[in-house]
Amino acid sequence: MVPFDGAACSTCGEAIPQTYAFADEAGEPRCTLCRRMEPPFARAAAYGSYDGGLRELIHLLKYERVKPAANVLGRMLAEVIIELQPSIEQRNVIAVPVPLHARKLKQRGFNQAELIARAALKLVPGATQLELAPTLLDRARETSSQIGLTRRQRRENLRGAFIVREPERIVGKEVLLIDDVLTTGTTASECARILRRAGAVEVWVATVARTMKVQRTFALPGKLATESPRALAAAKG
Repeated sequence: MVPFDGAACSTCGEAIPQTYAFADEAGEPRCTLCRRMEPPFARAAAYGSYDGGLRELIHLLKYERVKPAANVLGRMLAEVIIELQPSIEQRNVIAVPVPLHARKLKQRGFNQAELIARAALKLVPGATQLELAPTLLDRARETSSQIGLTRRQRRENLRGAFIVREPERIVGKEVLLIDDVLTTGTTASECARILRRAGAVEVWVATVARTMKVQRTFALPGKLATESPRALAAAKG
């Protein structure tokens, strides 16, 4: 699997049909939503679109508990983090996986965002030192499903769901928020808002996949095009 390319919002990563038609005053392509309302994160980046083989691979990890899939997804996430590195100013950055509520964590047995983050951080070179802090952000309140909710309802559903357990660790620091999938960006935005309120100077978002309103695709060249996500995960395990 290779990452998608093409015109995208420089802030949230949403696909845009024509770069020149969506450029801001600085010449950076930005989607309508980001131009209308500045997100609480500096930038969100993803490896590929949440469909096809990538979606299947994420589902293998989350719902079928095929843990070797985390290594494959971690390799993809590492590429996203490397892409973000030139924009991150600080040398020491706190990496925070989006947490699960305790009940869901017990049910699943692991937080997929943390497993993917651990695999990715082993592969990220460069000057940026990433410190994984899996318990810094806590999902203190269980929320109902976001499916079918409007953007406003999603924000209200997540309001007060996250708390920072160790705010002293992020005061004056840049934070890299990590998750498997970015859908509408509501969860990432709420986490970023809470982290910044606790003292983080900047929040960056890295995910393996994201749901695209304007469809973009990624290619499956050569051998990988003929391999199933399960076979790929097994090979990397």
